[in-house]
Amino acid sequence: MTQTGLFWFNNDLRLHDQTALWQLANRVDRLVCVFCIDPEWLKPNGLNSRAMGQQRYRFLLESLADLQEALTDLGQTLLVLEQRPVAAISQLIEQHQISHVGRSAHPGIYEQRQWATLQRSFPGTRFLETDTFTLFHREDLPFAIDDLPKSFSQFRRKVETLQVPAAQKAMTYLPSPPPLEFTSIPQQQAALNTLFKGGERAALTHLGNYFSSEAASSYKQTRNALDGWLNSTRFSPWLANGSLSARYIHSCLRQYERLHGANDSTKWIFVELLWREYFQWYAIQHGYRLFTPAGITQKPVRCCFYPERYQRWCHGNTPYPLVNALMHELNETGYMSNRGRQIVASAFIHELRMDWRYGAAYFEQQLIDYDMASNWGNWQYIAGVGADPRGGRHFNLEKQTREYDPDGIFINKWQGGEGNQPLDSLDAADWPIMPPRPRS
Repeated sequence: MTQTGLFWFNNDLRLHDQTALWQLANRVDRLVCVFCIDPEWLKPNGLNSRAMGQQRYRFLLESLADLQEALTDLGQTLLVLEQRPVAAISQLIEQHQISHVGRSAHPGIYEQRQWATLQRSFPGTRFLETDTFTLFHREDLPFAIDDLPKSFSQFRRKVETLQVPAAQKAMTYLPSPPPLEFTSIPQQQAALNTLFKGGERAALTHLGNYFSSEAASSYKQTRNALDGWLNSTRFSPWLANGSLSARYIHSCLRQYERLHGANDSTKWIFVELLWREYFQWYAIQHGYRLFTPAGITQKPVRCCFYPERYQRWCHGNTPYPLVNALMHELNETGYMSNRGRQIVASAFIHELRMDWRYGAAYFEQQLIDYDMASNWGNWQYIAGVGADPRGGRHFNLEKQTREYDPDGIFINKWQGGEGNQPLDSLDAADWPIMPPRPRS
């Protein structure tokens, strides 16, 4: 009897290091490859934002087009459906008598619930799930997920000496698809100002260029810069949607060290991969608590929502020039340096005294490299409701400006202003705040 498999692409838009797809392909005679664009991604949510903004949507469509070309070279095709995933995949399972469904494991609680719903709905279908988004497989970890270390430093000590699984070579064969109705990838919008092109080929080109330079050998000294293409690795957009594998980055890093020697900077690139790793398992452990006001601490937090302050922060119109410049960069390009993200998050939470979740949700909408676990985990970290044993981070904006933009080059480039505008023009009752009358 012919076995037909369905592979659900999600956070793994590539053919290199694709263990999940490889395992499924070896079990079936025919294969359906599908990606679901969930309409909910583009709708407003309860935190004044959408799950996906224009920059990331454009990057996603480029990534899907690239994956489609790669699959076509192997005699396959990518079925792109603009439907809710559970409904779309359920229909395909029934239409094509799917015997096996495969995907890469996802750290998100909602994505895990979707998978569980499908398993309950089709008990006669075999479901295969493999860790391809992380460096390590769950079974490689020296602790159970419920016993995940409470801080990154503890996590790092336990895993940094583990053997990272080798990255699998790119797929060269896939079973043919059954007869499918033709679907096309949605048309992209007008070109936006962006630094990044989506897709596995662009990812591998950038990775090769980075390790062909000497930037990795000075990474630790340059990583906190607000600007500059080679001051950071810039792997994150492709890592976020799985066009690039963390294991393959690790493999290339080790090859670079063999050729050029290891130093504190190359070691720190590995540390950054471990930070990303920590937040993936952190998200799996804590589930929905990643999105609650009190975070994983479940302690009451003092915060409010000021609509005017929120809009000022989003549009870069605060009394803080560096914050303004960083937000202008984010809104125009979909990208911001790691140091910049910490600065604007700290300002949102501590200067504007806002509910951190609204800032995290705006980042989710705007960032081209949005990674659910890293984004929400880092916002919790800054807010003091996450994995930081010191109870949060409050950055001194004047000190940050002196240290990272002493000559105002970045502020001028991104029109951060002079910082002479007021924080509020309305009082707590939404009445205009009148300027004081001049004395006669």
